[in-house]
Amino acid sequence: MLAAQSIPLSAMELSAAVRAGQPHDLARLDRVLRVDGERGAVEVQAGACWTDIAARLRPGHARTGTLGSAMRTVGESLGANAAGPDGRPAVTHVQSLTLVMPNGELVRASRTRHGELFALTIGGYGVIGVLYSVTLDIGSLCAALDEAVGPQVLTAGGPAPARRPLRLLVPPHEVGALLEEARALCDEWRMPLAAASLRRTREENETFLRWARREYAALSLRFDEPQVLGAAVRATQLRRALLDAAIARGGSFALHCTPEATRAQIESCYPELPRFLAEKRRVDPTERLSNAWYLHYRRLFRGERLSVRFAT
Repeated sequence: MLAAQSIPLSAMELSAAVRAGQPHDLARLDRVLRVDGERGAVEVQAGACWTDIAARLRPGHARTGTLGSAMRTVGESLGANAAGPDGRPAVTHVQSLTLVMPNGELVRASRTRHGELFALTIGGYGVIGVLYSVTLDIGSLCAALDEAVGPQVLTAGGPAPARRPLRLLVPPHEVGALLEEARALCDEWRMPLAAASLRRTREENETFLRWARREYAALSLRFDEPQVLGAAVRATQLRRALLDAAIARGGSFALHCTPEATRAQIESCYPELPRFLAEKRRVDPTERLSNAWYLHYRRLFRGERLSVRFAT
């Protein structure tokens, strides 16, 4: 258990913890700070749950459990810029952010104030700064509740395998062809397709590492993968073949859940990733903020030395 003094409950405590390199428990940052009905805004801490926010905005509403993405908290969703059940990426609902930079400085960023930092942080997987709070647009959140749509099941076998699904992004008109090719590749690699589901996602053009460059159909595939070494190797090759199939059809994939992607595949869909890593080194030269996602891509792009895009 963390010592009481290392658990930040306020912006000042979080700043002090980051500056001193102490652990911080974002689960303790779970409050709704204010609801400003006049300005149509609600400010929440980064660890706040989407269900709690929806219940606060619409008490007793039948669909409050549908707000947000598959990620439970606001901070997790913004880290990946995950799409909600209405298909809109998380950035759509954000008015501003309050975050702690690696040096402990507390900064408020929006589209018009520290806009570069805003674009780097949302979809930046938590390595640019530590989110303290997020101000969300109430009208946008309510629209998300009204327009929430569950996933469309395309293929269903028995119980879904516990292994991580492969999530592909493809133009909607290519779903049928890609699913047919996926079944053929699964047969070729002796890895049966166990389940497939589909969600709509919508375009955004505000984040640096944006994945939603156009309207996509988000296709989630699960395979029957035996828990043996040889099957794990085949599964990786199958997943890479499916990524190539999606890319060939004008598609892409999400960076946060596709570690098997090759450097060539990443460069095809995310040509700005090396520059993002350069920006990360600029704002955090000692790499105080790090996680498995960052270490993976730093290793994959080791040796890149690009000039940074934004001035200090």
